[in-house]
Amino acid sequence: MKIVFATNNPNKIKEVQSLIPSHITLVSLEAIGCTEEVPETQDSIKGNAIQKAAYIKENYGLDCFADDTGLEVIALNGAPGVYSARYAGPERISEANMDLLLSELKYKTNRSAQFKTIIALHYNGEIITFEGLCDGEITKEKKGAGGFGYDPIFKPLEDKLTFAELSIERKNQIGHRGKAVRKLVDYLNFI
Repeated sequence: MKIVFATNNPNKIKEVQSLIPSHITLVSLEAIGCTEEVPETQDSIKGNAIQKAAYIKENYGLDCFADDTGLEVIALNGAPGVYSARYAGPERISEANMDLLLSELKYKTNRSAQFKTIIALHYNGEIITFEGLCDGEITKEKKGAGGFGYDPIFKPLEDKLTFAELSIERKNQIGHRGKAVRKLVDYLNFI
């Protein structure tokens, strides 16, 4: 089975590829000739995932899945949430996003947060969604050189290290994206 993963983020592709069984081949946007920015204009993580998958299906006629992920911080009423990638501006610079978040939490005692990933699968004319959550907390400083996005400042409850300090295998085992991808794979194995 071949299926398009509607992302241009090489870090996401690497993480997801390591979870996909060998009988499922991921096809990149580049491979289908999609060089334009896939729209993400919805006001929810789920809405963005569905919009991206629908865009690829409508414009390229291919079955696909797309994901959207947000970091939801309790003390900030769920922010940055759907705006996680562009929290510090439209340039989508991870360092700036982390610096802004750490600054906003400087005097907060509650540092609880969760990562949420929604995967939208557009297959045989239907859209099905899968959710993955990972509870944790925002650290006071950046730790680790792995991962991407907010990984250096997010410590999952199930570990003592930040996502950026964990191996990709451990991150996929306990992380939000890994949980959502396993649900997707379970579904694909039955169709």
